[in-house]
Amino acid sequence: MPRTRDLTDPDWWRTAVVYQVYPRSFADGNGDGIGDLAGLIDRVPYLAGLGIDAVWLSPFYPSALADGGYDVDDYRDVDPRIGTLEQFDELVAALHAAGIRIVVDIVPNHSGSGHRWFQAALAAGPGSPERARYIFRDGLGEDGSQPPSDWVSHFGGSAWTRVPDPSSASGQGGQWYLHLFAPEQPDFDWSNPEVREEFHDILRFWADRGVDGFRVDVAHALAKDLSEPLASYPRIHRDVLKDDGTDVLFDRDEVHDIFRGWRDVMNEYDPPRSAVAEAWAAPARLPLYARPDELGQTFEFDLVVEPWDRARFRESIENALVRAREAGASSTWVLSNHDIVRHATRFGLPADVDLPAWLMTHGTDPVEDRRTGLARARAATMLLLALPGSAYLYQGEELGLPEVGDIPFDALEDPIWERNGHTEKGRDGARVPLPWTPDGPSFGFGSGGSHLPQPEWFADYAVAVEDADPSSTLNLYRAALGLRAQLATGDGFRFVDDRDGVIEVVRDGGWRSVTTFGTTAALPDGDVLLSSAPVGADRVLPADATAWIRDRA
Repeated sequence: MPRTRDLTDPDWWRTAVVYQVYPRSFADGNGDGIGDLAGLIDRVPYLAGLGIDAVWLSPFYPSALADGGYDVDDYRDVDPRIGTLEQFDELVAALHAAGIRIVVDIVPNHSGSGHRWFQAALAAGPGSPERARYIFRDGLGEDGSQPPSDWVSHFGGSAWTRVPDPSSASGQGGQWYLHLFAPEQPDFDWSNPEVREEFHDILRFWADRGVDGFRVDVAHALAKDLSEPLASYPRIHRDVLKDDGTDVLFDRDEVHDIFRGWRDVMNEYDPPRSAVAEAWAAPARLPLYARPDELGQTFEFDLVVEPWDRARFRESIENALVRAREAGASSTWVLSNHDIVRHATRFGLPADVDLPAWLMTHGTDPVEDRRTGLARARAATMLLLALPGSAYLYQGEELGLPEVGDIPFDALEDPIWERNGHTEKGRDGARVPLPWTPDGPSFGFGSGGSHLPQPEWFADYAVAVEDADPSSTLNLYRAALGLRAQLATGDGFRFVDDRDGVIEVVRDGGWRSVTTFGTTAALPDGDVLLSSAPVGADRVLPADATAWIRDRA
């Protein structure tokens, strides 16, 4: 039975379990092959039974889908393929009635190219107030035919695209606009007060409709050094970002003034609206985004790139907890999301595998060890749920879903595929629609198939199949989330360091978590409450497993 939650608690986000819904791939209510709000509303009882505290809803706005909905054409509406504003209100009401909050994605670095502001900018021409909302520049060279700088897009190729000159009969000689992602995603100029006020109003629009919090996309990129001449920046990689707030394109000091303005808006509400930053920055600078007068939390992504290794996990966990304390925030534990290879697959591959290259082999070289990957994924989830802070789950991980590595090239939707000259498949393997039943045209996703192809082996991971299996990953998640709500008590914990290959954490309230990394371990005295793998009568925890134990008085 879902537990009752106090929806007025202003600190709910500090310990919340948040479940990410990628709406186009969750559940399809009208049978058109695309997930929608109707399908999500129908599945609210499933989410309540899982035991989560909040849903994070990835972009659902009107969009040309150049980048999976992260090219937003209208920040105050719902894509008609996904639903209506009335259905959004129905979803909020259904979630709140089930004791579940809702967090929505906000995409402030760029709009979609169909946004009314960008269309007005194209029509208005150089020097206009309309163009000042975005980043337009004249090209280099005698005829302006070269991009204004060497900046590159995250998706490959130049970060600049030239537009026709609306004052020229031939359309020649136009300016260039900046897009750090796809050309259909023009970057806003956040030095423009009009842009800042627009997003304050967008935050209010959704908060007024009952939204409890916001996930801020690409939070580190809003402020840019646009002084002339534009500085050289020939490659984008977080390992080369400056760590002093003066990087040309990312994590500049000025971005924090923007988010202090956001906090003022979010504090207009009772309880204040929460926020979490997606910020790729130097580790020492991540706490800046999570300060109480800014967004409050930032994602910790270390574990999405770490192999299954005791020392690496321990170091990442300790560093994340230190950063949270520095910010006065709480840690955010993440293993999977819509942008990365699912962790059940990552942990079943060699630690040094090149994941983009592996996807290009359709997941065949090397062959994934799914049994080992799933065992480690289950153990990792239980370990992170035993730590202080909040946890972010990605739809399907509660089923133990592996990555779909064999999507045919001609079925790919991710712009990375085209922008990188067919050298990277991109992120579609983590975005394949969920299996709900072991049969049907789309394994229960919807009556009209699915927008990405589902493999036959999805039948084994269907919700209906796992629901009936007491040892399934789905039922492990349900049990773990239910126990966590009963056991977790504040931030009190300590590590026990007496065994190699083991992470043992003792929590206030008389319970502990033991995780093995490639070795077995005798469990300490106490009652075994839950384990990710069977524990024998000899109380030996298998390799690559986690157990939760209540201390005996």
